[in-house]
Amino acid sequence: MDPLSTLWETFFDWDSMREALPEMLTVGLPNTLVLAVSAALLGSLLGMLLAVAGISRTRWLRWPARVYTDVFRGLPAAATILLIGVGLAPLGMEVWGPNPYPLGILALSLIAAAYIGEIFRSGIQSVEAAQLDAARALGFSWAEAMRVVIIPQGVRRVLPAWVNQLIALIKDSSLVYFLGLLASQRELFRIGQDHAANTGNQSALLLAGLFYLALTVPLTHAVNWIDRRLRHGRPAGPPGDEDGDLTPAGAVEGSPR
Repeated sequence: MDPLSTLWETFFDWDSMREALPEMLTVGLPNTLVLAVSAALLGSLLGMLLAVAGISRTRWLRWPARVYTDVFRGLPAAATILLIGVGLAPLGMEVWGPNPYPLGILALSLIAAAYIGEIFRSGIQSVEAAQLDAARALGFSWAEAMRVVIIPQGVRRVLPAWVNQLIALIKDSSLVYFLGLLASQRELFRIGQDHAANTGNQSALLLAGLFYLALTVPLTHAVNWIDRRLRHGRPAGPPGDEDGDLTPAGAVEGSPR
């Protein structure tokens, strides 16, 4: 067989995709969303705390944040997931039973926090120091000025980079299968892998990849649109549509209406 025919039969078997599709929709997609959304929320919260600690003038806050970031950015994601998921498994069994999801979410959150913290820190530090001085001059405390003035601007400036990290987190959620999953706990990649192993055909894995594309591509374009709106505002409307200008189009100013 020529290479193109082999490629087509190995990855584009529509019958194999059709067989895997219902399970991916009912089991894999919800589990992937649970993993990704939970880890994104917790990782963003921890990342913001790391960012604030990383710019603190108190070295007892700054240095632990730097060490944490170096460690969790340097370790492979699979190693961190195994370290948390297997190392804390006895504790997890006592608290919530044989469900690997809480420890998987915790591991993904710790990984994401190290990257998101650096993204937020760069955004916060990009805001001009004069804005903090102006807020303090208006009577804001340092914490209030950071919360109301500096942090919102910093997050807006790094919005695309933050979402890029969330997209990476969606894909990294597939690594939770290292912890061992029940049939009802499998996410998209694991379902595709199981179908590929059972049928000897890789088309289900390609279908899982298409699901990841369906999740990440719209998110990327939505955030790019939001970023453009935040940077440039609404596009200018036709003459006479501005707020407060009730002059009909084509009317001459000062003429009777």
